[in-house]
Amino acid sequence: SIMPQKKNPDMAELIRGKVGRTYGNLISLLVSLKALPLAYNKDMQEDKEAVFDSVDTLFLVLPVFTSMIETMKVDKENMLKSAELGYINATDIADYLTKKGMPFRDAYKLTGEIVEKASKDKKSLSELSLKQYQEFSPLFLDDIYDAINIKNCVNRRISFGGTSILSVKKQIEILEKRNNKKQA
Repeated sequence: SIMPQKKNPDMAELIRGKVGRTYGNLISLLVSLKALPLAYNKDMQEDKEAVFDSVDTLFLVLPVFTSMIETMKVDKENMLKSAELGYINATDIADYLTKKGMPFRDAYKLTGEIVEKASKDKKSLSELSLKQYQEFSPLFLDDIYDAINIKNCVNRRISFGGTSILSVKKQIEILEKRNNKKQA
């Protein structure tokens, strides 16, 4: 970049740009495959270009992306602040209210109102006071802050592919085993 103040990761931006091309290849294949009868058709001659281009693109971006990940420095505090301001823990408010006996549809609607208030006040959900929460519902108690703590929210996602530390470690273990089999 010719802008010395630029802090954006150029490699990630360029790779993100390649996603559109790859999606285009996917759509091209899906359209070619639509409504095919059960036998080979000459329509399928059109699949090679999209597949080869996608594979070439993948081999082009993987080494760049791998190098970027290996050398990047993570600002954990900034990431945590950004996560809190993104209201990704809003679902946890709805879950919290549901566990307290509120029907989910009502909890969902109320959570939307709470997020709107926080957004208007330029606050994260954890920055709202208990009094502010209780203006929306008397079901809110001090334990709401534990329920919406970003680290707790992440670690509650324990299903396969989830974000909890345990789930991520399991996913890494699976990938390492798969990688070791391929190298053997």
